[in-house]
Amino acid sequence: MAYSQSPKKAGIPREVLKWLQSLDLTFFPKNVRRDFSNGYLVAEIFSWYFPGDFHMHSYDNGTSLAAKQSNWSLIEKFLVMQNISVMKEIIDGTIHCKPGAAELLVQEMYTILTNRRTQTIQKVEQGFTDKAYQDQLPMVARSTASVAIKSNLSLSEFIAEPNIITNQCKVLTIIHRHIEQRKEERTQDPKRFNIKPTLGEQAVRLPPVLAHQSEPNLQMNTSQAAC
Repeated sequence: MAYSQSPKKAGIPREVLKWLQSLDLTFFPKNVRRDFSNGYLVAEIFSWYFPGDFHMHSYDNGTSLAAKQSNWSLIEKFLVMQNISVMKEIIDGTIHCKPGAAELLVQEMYTILTNRRTQTIQKVEQGFTDKAYQDQLPMVARSTASVAIKSNLSLSEFIAEPNIITNQCKVLTIIHRHIEQRKEERTQDPKRFNIKPTLGEQAVRLPPVLAHQSEPNLQMNTSQAAC
C-alpha cells in the first residue's frame, strides 16, 4: 500500500516513521495527535504482533469519546493481560489529544514491539502541556490565561470527568502555571514591562567581608575620639 508523504514536524524519530510505514496500516497517520487518539491505529499496530488477541471488527474508527473509551478499554485489558506497562497518563493524554502524548506513546510501542530504542527520545513536558510551544513564540504572541485554559484542557476531559471540583483544580493549575510563566517573562525582559528597581535594589551594600574588615577601623576611631 502506498502512503502519502510523512507528516512534517510530527515529533517522531525517523526510524519510528519508517517502522510505521512498514506495517502496511489501513491509513498512515498524517496528524499523530488526532489519528492515534481513538486507539484504532494502536490496535491495528498491535494486531500485527498479536493477531490472535486483536480483532479489528471490535474497534470503531470514530472520533466520539464513547468510541475512544471503548477502544482503549479493550487495549488496556490486553496490556494488563500481557503484563505490558504503559503509563496511564500517556493513554489519557493520547485520548484527549494532549501535546506530546501520542508521540511518546508511539515511541513506547516501538520500543515494546521491536525491542529497540529510539536514538532521539521525544522530550515531553510533565502533564503534556503546550509550554514547549509557548517558549518558542515571541512574548507578544504567547497565549493569555483564557487561551491557555482552552489549549490545555479539552472538552472531552470535561465529558470524561464531569466532577466540578476536579475540573476546577485543573483550571487553577493551568492558571497558576500561566502566572508563573508571566513572572519569568518579566524577569527575562524587565525593560519591556517597564519594571523599575525598588529602593532596596538601588541601595549600595558592602559585601559581608568588607563590612567585617571595616569594624576594627571604626572601633579604633571611636577609642581615639574618646581619648
